[in-house]
Amino acid sequence: MIRNAIQRFMYGRYGNDQLNLFLLGLYLLLYLVFLFARVEPLYWVSFALLLAALFRLLSRNMERRRMENARFMRAAGPILSWLHLRRTIHRDKEHVYFKCPSCGQQLRVPRGKGRITVTCRGCGASFEEKS
Repeated sequence: MIRNAIQRFMYGRYGNDQLNLFLLGLYLLLYLVFLFARVEPLYWVSFALLLAALFRLLSRNMERRRMENARFMRAAGPILSWLHLRRTIHRDKEHVYFKCPSCGQQLRVPRGKGRITVTCRGCGASFEEKS
């Protein structure tokens, strides 16, 4: 019953997206720093971030919120891709990752094969690396 009430309330509203998650995470970080440092402006900045996240969450102007999120993703996309690649490399113990010297594409080869010739799928360049 409560779930239906929440669903009805949220109908036609924007909801959550990556920018909102970022704003909420930044709010939590700043608020925790405020709790330990007791710097008054941090409280107000964190409160403003919380209000902005709530405003976006409950907004009915979906097109505008989508455009804001798209701008955020264009700006944060390379950073998020880099972090995702770092996490993948850290978890993958069976492969070694290289960057192609010609085009910069990330390449993955099996670990422990000695010196091998790696051919880039993107540009076709070949180079030798130790796996």
